[in-house]
This record gives sequence, C-alpha cells and structure tokens, in this order.
Amino acid sequence: MRILVTGASGFIGSHLLPALLARGWQVRGAVRSTERLDRLPAPAEGVVVGELGPQTDWSQAVPGMEMVVHLAARVHVMHDADPLAYSRANVDGSRRLAAAAAAAGVRRLVFVSSVKAMGEADRTARPWREEDPCAPQDEYGRSKLAAERAIAEAACRTGMETVVLRPPVVYGPGVVANIYSLFRMVDRGWPLPLRSVDNRRSFIYVGNLVHALIAVVEHPKASGQTFLVSDGQDLSTPELIRAIGRALGKPARLFPLPPDLLRGVAWCLGRSGEADRLLGSLVVDSTGVRRRLGWEPPILLEEGLARTAEWYRRV
Repeated sequence: MRILVTGASGFIGSHLLPALLARGWQVRGAVRSTERLDRLPAPAEGVVVGELGPQTDWSQAVPGMEMVVHLAARVHVMHDADPLAYSRANVDGSRRLAAAAAAAGVRRLVFVSSVKAMGEADRTARPWREEDPCAPQDEYGRSKLAAERAIAEAACRTGMETVVLRPPVVYGPGVVANIYSLFRMVDRGWPLPLRSVDNRRSFIYVGNLVHALIAVVEHPKASGQTFLVSDGQDLSTPELIRAIGRALGKPARLFPLPPDLLRGVAWCLGRSGEADRLLGSLVVDSTGVRRRLGWEPPILLEEGLARTAEWYRRV
C-alpha cells in the first residue's frame, strides 16, 4: 500500500511512520521544510510542501498515493495573536489537500481532527459521543470542525472515502505543552494546589492513536465515519498527577485549594483556558470505533505514562 502522511515529522507522525514501514507499506512523508527531511525514518520518501495553507503545493506529494493520513495542522496555541491563521492553515490547507488528493485518485483520506471540534471541558463529566452536536469554543476548535466539513465536501463531489478521528489530549514520547509541563513539575517536586479537583479527563497514548489510525486506514467499515478515540481510562487531574509521579518514581506533591478559587485566580491572570484544562472535565466515549471496527487500545494508560517517563528522563 502506498500512503502519504502530512505533518510527518511532528509528534504523531514520528510514531506513525515507523509503524507503517514495519507493516511493509510504501510511505511518503510531507514536511514543511528541507530541515525536517532528516527526521523521517528510512526508507520513507520525503517531500517538502511548505507551510500548510491555501497555497500549499501538493503536486509532488499526492500522485501515486492510495491513502492519505492528514496530520499537519496549526496546533492550539494559548493567546495566539493571529486567530485567522487557524483558518488559513487548518481549513484552507485541508481543503486544498483534499482536492489534490481526490484529483490524484487517492482512495481514502484520514483526517486527525480533535475533540475540540465538538466543544470544551465542563463540570458534568458527561462523555462526548459522535452523534452529539458540535459547539467548538475557540478558533482552533472551529477550524478543526470547518476542516472536517471541507474534506467531507470534497469527498461528496469526488467519491473519495474519508475518515475523521477526534482524539482528546495525546501523550507519549515527544509530547510537549501541558503534559510535558506536568511531568516537569512532578519531577522537580513542585507543590500543586490541585488535590481538591474532582473532574474526569480522557487521554490517548500516541501508540494507541497510531494503532487506531492503522485500523481506520485498513478497515472497509471505516469509510465515511467519524470516531472518538481514547485510552478508555479516564482520570481526574489529581489521579493523573499521581500516575505521573509513579511513572517517574517521584512523589506527587498535592495540596488542596477550592477549585472555584483557582478559577477566579486564573481569570484574574488571563489564564482561564489553562485552568479549564486542569479543573474541567472532558470525557469521550470511544465505543463507536470499538464496536464498528473491533478496535481496542493495546497499551494501558499506566504503560503509556511509563514509556513517556522513560523518554522524559532522556531529554
């Protein structure tokens, strides 16, 4: 099978390409600059396409490909100074890719979206399900939902198959942002005022996401579907911090403060979004992909955190 992976040198791509090569597939990785070609594993073919957007040149990337996994995106950035950049990259860039892929005869395009295309954290811990109405709350989430719809429109016009995956927070070796910060704070023994937080959060280990991507690329029943995927082990923020501590062999230093007080302080500091990620609940129900495709995450959360800790100690 011949498959193109966009965003091939990124966090998820760095795990997906070796897995595809191990299955004997012919892999082409699309990256935005020549400097990133060296990050691709042999014998994957690399192609430079530039920045993701309405002018991205896919002419050297999609010809001859049977499948495309679209990972490239402008990721969520706190306090982004240019919110329209999400639309240019995630919506216009995805629309242009879908059109190029369909014109080149690509059979199936798999798009890695985000649960943020559906909405944000809340205090109820009610699981998101695929049939729930989408109400994204920020430019990143809105751009992901609009990208899903742009890809679906291209598929309707051309007959190309599409699949959408909506993961929650992805963690594993190479992770950055919030999960890496939690590892660093626990490792350094920082006291965290989160013992009283009573929420639920879903996560997915990057190896489990790769396993799910391979399943939706290969399975005939995946065509036309949108799936939520997770490890299936939902944790509160204090439980996650304690699990990180066990993975690192370090004590988790938690002390109690009322969550409403923490929200108030975060609001005063202009960090309400960051507080929501620590204090709010965001749970996804992944029974849809399990029932339709028979998919099960092969790696338990504890093992995923242990592998992440092993990587963290090396960097």
